[in-house]
Amino acid sequence: MKTMAGPRKVIETAAPLVPAHGSLAQVREAASHCRACPIGELGTQTVFGEGRAHAPLMLVGEQPGNEEDLSGHPFVGPAGKLLDRALEEAGIDRQLAWVTNAVKHFKWEPRGKRRIHAKPSPLEIRACLPWLEAEISLVKPKIIVCLGATAAQALLGKDFRVTRDRGRLLASPFAANVMATIHPSAILRAVGAESREAEMRHFIEDLKMVAGLVKAA
Repeated sequence: MKTMAGPRKVIETAAPLVPAHGSLAQVREAASHCRACPIGELGTQTVFGEGRAHAPLMLVGEQPGNEEDLSGHPFVGPAGKLLDRALEEAGIDRQLAWVTNAVKHFKWEPRGKRRIHAKPSPLEIRACLPWLEAEISLVKPKIIVCLGATAAQALLGKDFRVTRDRGRLLASPFAANVMATIHPSAILRAVGAESREAEMRHFIEDLKMVAGLVKAA
């Protein structure tokens, strides 16, 4: 198991590493070697986005978790399974989506033999943003759903608050419609079955707001 790398004095940007006019495959390959910030030294591998090449919908989470880091695929752990269920209940085919994260490596802290999720810093998110911007530029989604505060603030600004503005369709330079909602991991962390069920219902209702846009795209 890798250990936590010491902090760098300056966090660089991945922008110089992104191939100019590259394809998705070329950008994915370039991202696999990224060490623009310290998180690149922690993760087992880069976890790039996956899905339909010109998907009408892009789902953006925070960062890969432990299972995603080990498998190299986004949203395959418990939060990913919950997302799949919510998409199905909202009437959205995941095959019509490009699924990715704002940060491409797993930031974690050791706790015994376990690797526990650690929140990326604003500097680390900005360092990784060029990879997400490249994905958006190449996929050209009509709708982007930001899952959680990290993704929302990366694309909608540091002052955006999911608790205040979740479920609102917003115009953005990145897509005709951008909406933010909670990350499915927040549902898993809710205390008590009743709270989890209520959060899940609200999450599905948020996704239903974009379901018609996806079908029409």
